[in-house]
Amino acid sequence: MPSNKSLFALVAGLMLLLPVQAQNYPNKPIKFVVGYPPGGSGDFVTRTVGEAIAAELGQSAVIDNRPGAAGNLASELVNKSPADGYTLLVASNPYINKALYKKLNYDIEKDFQPITLLGNGPMVIAVNSSLPVNNIKELIAYAKKNPDKLNFGSSGNGSAPHLAGILFNSLAGTDMLHIPFKGGAPAVQSLIAGDTQVIFGTSPVVLPQVRGGRVRPLAITTQERSDAIPNIMGMKEAGLAEYNISFSFGLYAPMKTPPDDLKKIFDAAVKVLKRQDIREKLATQGMDPLPNNSPNEFRLQNQREAPLWSKLIEASGAKVD
Repeated sequence: MPSNKSLFALVAGLMLLLPVQAQNYPNKPIKFVVGYPPGGSGDFVTRTVGEAIAAELGQSAVIDNRPGAAGNLASELVNKSPADGYTLLVASNPYINKALYKKLNYDIEKDFQPITLLGNGPMVIAVNSSLPVNNIKELIAYAKKNPDKLNFGSSGNGSAPHLAGILFNSLAGTDMLHIPFKGGAPAVQSLIAGDTQVIFGTSPVVLPQVRGGRVRPLAITTQERSDAIPNIMGMKEAGLAEYNISFSFGLYAPMKTPPDDLKKIFDAAVKVLKRQDIREKLATQGMDPLPNNSPNEFRLQNQREAPLWSKLIEASGAKVD
């Protein structure tokens, strides 16, 4: 039978091991949950950046696609997961859903810790090739001269492209009718067919059609040109300088994730987003990698943008029960 002295030594040794084990994060694969199906821009960003972050931390990545309810299913899953740094959320403009849905099973501010912005991308304003406009000023003039004749398509009610169109109408003084579709692909096909005349769409959806000569780009939705899409002018150059809106993807963790683990994730993400190979991959999707200087900076950035999304949701009349 072991002596009291040996038992004490054993317990003391185990206690010394506990902090070491706690510092060994990560010691298993890291799951990145994204609320979009495989093949889209959200999935692409998650796989490109998530796999690189995990590798930087010496682990493999598990990409968990949970499409549905505009990303809410993914957010709910991560919210219910242990706050241990092994289940992370990649979300796009999450404050849109806070304004759009009357009831959510999570609170983006109280239940999640923002880590960093991963990438920011302008949307593209394009028109059917037969429409007699070649720039934003001509589009505004044509819309005002031909009221009730222009429709704009988007990927759905309350989506970032829908809200981009609402903001455009408001600032340009136009009244183009919104036609929602179930995704960006059918929206751009409608534009090509001429059923709609204008589209506000994400770069991965619109740019292939631009390159194929099937639609005409007028501008991107940010004030300045994008490094990822340098050949399409920004809104300041296009003549509507006060217009500025984009879609983005950010990385989030459950709120009570240990601070030391969050710092490891943040540091790895920033390092990955500065790599030239990652920047080039994101550019193919029209995304500019824009890591924050700190998680708190990302939190404040989200909070500053929240009133804009709420205002646009209210103006659009979009609501989901």
